[in-house]
Amino acid sequence: MLSILITQFVVLWAVIDPIGSVPVYLSQTQHLSAKQRRLVALKAIAISTGVLLFFLVAGQLLLEAMQIPLPAFQAAGGLVLLLFALTMIFGEAKPEQEQKMQKELDKSALADLAVYPLAIPSIASPGAMMAIVMLTDNNRNSLVDQAMTAGVMVVVLLITLLLLLGANTIQKVIGNVGAAIISRVMGLILSAVALNNLLLGIRDFYL
Repeated sequence: MLSILITQFVVLWAVIDPIGSVPVYLSQTQHLSAKQRRLVALKAIAISTGVLLFFLVAGQLLLEAMQIPLPAFQAAGGLVLLLFALTMIFGEAKPEQEQKMQKELDKSALADLAVYPLAIPSIASPGAMMAIVMLTDNNRNSLVDQAMTAGVMVVVLLITLLLLLGANTIQKVIGNVGAAIISRVMGLILSAVALNNLLLGIRDFYL
């Protein structure tokens, strides 16, 4: 059980990428007061939690309503996660990419700043949505197991919140280069997990 929880933590850490969100948060909120920055961080985490919990609860139900077998979704999700991981490794680092996306949003309201690009797609990324559905398969996991997965997800999001609240100190320690390096390392780990999910999905589909 402990090894499963550790694996889930690693997967969710990789797809949510808390450290990679720090430079995005700093650049997005550099013109705000300390109080406003805290509000943006809290709102972003609240929105991300709501989105991911929705996919945890209703994601598989939607698939079943559309008559899409979970092994097919697992294989597709593994493929998408693999492509996502490859962009983390070979493409622009997450902070660099998402800082470009937000340059036109400097005059937006605090709620807008919390939603885009911080909550979506930085924290509650498409990869995170896919991962949480695959980790809470109703056919293979009991309600207790799914609740534990939800707990792991909340822990990762709480760590993300703490990192955002301490972003100034973290930025001074690791810098943008450090965040980019960590993002690529997590991409490598995620690619291995994604390939495993892809192969398992293909195997289960034909069994």
